[in-house]
Amino acid sequence: MKTQDDSLKIGDLASMFGLTARTIRYYEELGLLKSNDRTEGIHRRYPGRNIIYLKRIKQLKSYGLSLGEIKEFFDLAEKEPSGELCKALLIKKYEERIGAEEEAIAEAQRRLDELRSQTDRLRGMERFFV
Repeated sequence: MKTQDDSLKIGDLASMFGLTARTIRYYEELGLLKSNDRTEGIHRRYPGRNIIYLKRIKQLKSYGLSLGEIKEFFDLAEKEPSGELCKALLIKKYEERIGAEEEAIAEAQRRLDELRSQTDRLRGMERFFV
C-alpha cells in the first residue's frame, strides 16, 4: 500500500512484480533498489521510484543480463541519466553475445560435419568388427 510520501511496504512492492520480500531485500543488498529509513517501527518503506527500477530489472533480465550486469547499468544511469551510455553498453554486451553464439554455432557445425563423416564411413564398411 502506498503512503502519503508515495512509498510502499516491501510486501506490496513484491506482489506487484510477483516476487518475494526476500528477493526485494536481496535486490536492495545488491544496490539495485533503495529503501527509505525504517518507519512505523521496524518496517522498511520503498520509494515509488523502485517500481521503475523493478521494471528495468525485469526487462534487462529478459535480455539475459545477470544481476551484476544490471547493477552496472543502474550505476551508469546514476552518472549519466540520458541513457545513451546504458544504450551503448547494452549494444556492446549484445555484440559480445552475438559473437559467442556465432562461435557456438560454428563449433556445433564442426561437430555435425564430423558426425556425418563418421556416418558415411560406417555406411561404406562391409564388416564392422573385421
